[in-house]
Amino acid sequence: MTVLPHLERYSVSSQQPAVGSVIWLHGLGASGHDFEPLVPELGLKPNVRFLFPHAPQRPVTINGGYVMPAWYDIISMSALREVNHEHVAQSIGDIQALITQEQQRGIAHERIILAGFSQGGAITLATALQVQHPLAGVLAMSTYLIDPDQVPSAQGHANQNTPFLVQHGTFDPVVPFSLGQRSEAALKNQGFATTWEPYPMEHQVCAPQVQSLAKWFQGITHTWS
Repeated sequence: MTVLPHLERYSVSSQQPAVGSVIWLHGLGASGHDFEPLVPELGLKPNVRFLFPHAPQRPVTINGGYVMPAWYDIISMSALREVNHEHVAQSIGDIQALITQEQQRGIAHERIILAGFSQGGAITLATALQVQHPLAGVLAMSTYLIDPDQVPSAQGHANQNTPFLVQHGTFDPVVPFSLGQRSEAALKNQGFATTWEPYPMEHQVCAPQVQSLAKWFQGITHTWS
């Protein structure tokens, strides 16, 4: 299959034959290289493949129309964010294409973890709620649900039993802590298996958080061989 051009430039952490895959999405204005340095800190087997796709370049309204890597345009920083839903749908489709690509490379969907930070985390959550197959895990860092009132019921959902790890900084000035709380509560209220982890930090990643990530990833992947 042909993956969209901006996804062809994704970074892969290991070229060894993979037993599972992690697709990790960066935040607004960043790149797929941002989270590569975390991989060694997770203590995983070298044959877990990490993919770090790059968002397409597009104008972002809240930044004066400046063109930057963005999974979708943010029109206003209102309490629930006003976003371009066509862009959101395109990005969900892109990540679903990567999931399909990994399946075609021999990785079962039950061995694919979706992860994302900030805007990338919003696409991660939206994708996890739309895919038709169970994933190994979903990691949402310093992020939010784009449509918290439209979360489907976990009953009968492909990812009803998939572990969702939701982490957020209590002093986050970019994505308010309350927005993260509301998003996690919306998932939990619909029956998804969420774990909520607040950290005394801003819009960033901290050392205790990385330690928790390592345990979470190891707990999911330890049987992969």
